[in-house]
Amino acid sequence: MMNCELNIRPAERLSSVQEYYFSRKLKEVAKMNAEGKDVISLAIGSPDMPPSEATIEVLCREARKADTHGYQPTVGTPELRQAMAGFYKRWYNVDLDPATEIQPLIGSKEGILHVTLSFVNPGDTVLVPNPGYPTYTALSRLLGANIVNYDLKEDNGWQPDFDQLENIVSHKSSDCKILWTNYPNMPTGANALRETYERLVDFGRRHGILIVNDNPYSFILNDKQKLSLLQVPGAKDCCIEFNSMSKSHNMPGWRVGMLATNAEFIRWILKVKTNIDSGTFRPLQLAAAQAYQNTEEWHQQANFETYARRRRMAEDIMTTLGCTFDPTQVGMFLWGRIPDHYADVEQLTERVLHEARVFITPGFIFGSNGQRYIRISLCAKEEQFQEALRRILQSFNS
Repeated sequence: MMNCELNIRPAERLSSVQEYYFSRKLKEVAKMNAEGKDVISLAIGSPDMPPSEATIEVLCREARKADTHGYQPTVGTPELRQAMAGFYKRWYNVDLDPATEIQPLIGSKEGILHVTLSFVNPGDTVLVPNPGYPTYTALSRLLGANIVNYDLKEDNGWQPDFDQLENIVSHKSSDCKILWTNYPNMPTGANALRETYERLVDFGRRHGILIVNDNPYSFILNDKQKLSLLQVPGAKDCCIEFNSMSKSHNMPGWRVGMLATNAEFIRWILKVKTNIDSGTFRPLQLAAAQAYQNTEEWHQQANFETYARRRRMAEDIMTTLGCTFDPTQVGMFLWGRIPDHYADVEQLTERVLHEARVFITPGFIFGSNGQRYIRISLCAKEEQFQEALRRILQSFNS
């Protein structure tokens, strides 16, 4: 028992955020599993396939060396930075100086913290998409920023409404420092568009606002040209792009990501990062560098063929639940609108969880524009999808 007489209290900033939804909900799922209910999770985007064999071999080989276990520079090894630059040139045709325009990260979530600390003062305004990744909002709140949501809506293809953005900026009561964006989009699956990227760069340059694009999904179920915000001329002057190995290289637990931008922004971010963490384990960095060399055939099998089979089964689940969806979505999730007869999305997701023992994500956790939507993750084996569909059919047809 805590001794309340000591009067130890949490910081006031904790009152502005809640425990992450999945952290809370997974406790409930774990309790159900402990009771023998065998819940199938189709909720979290954690790839269940391994990295390439060559990636694992490099990690094992380098980890056995006696001289690879010391602290590493926060800027990352030259090998990793060079591999990241090569990756951007190979797949996006973007030229990056590996020494000055790339910063390896311990995942994009960590990068969101570092960028916010580097560019946003308490009370400054941050523009966050609705729906959008909850961490954009949570970390901004923890750091005292003023959050203003901009709408992404189905009737606009889940692309930004630039008239609304202009109106927000014209009426802002504090300095607007960052606009967070994420294409290909999570949770909606809307693909990246060159026109959207061009308008975002123009918006950022005219208003002196940093545009940060989170781009981890461009390989998954996407047979079109891979797009990057940094392909737009002048983008480096006012933009940062995140990329991550978690999704596209099946390495979520490895915690390797990157950001790319101009050299001055990198220097500012390093002032923060060098005071928060130390460099990543050297064998892991070298293995990540190897992963960036994965062949086009590897990506086709891992990021397209496997997910395409799962996607078809996810669509069957959506249809069984009476949900509608855009079949042109990309990425490792399927986003669908729930039937009108449900009072709210949790009426559906809780029924699916407790009657069919299948965990899917309610869209409200991504913002108010997600209140009538669900999200199904494709990160489960095909036999799990088959069983999930069988349970839902049994539950909803009985």
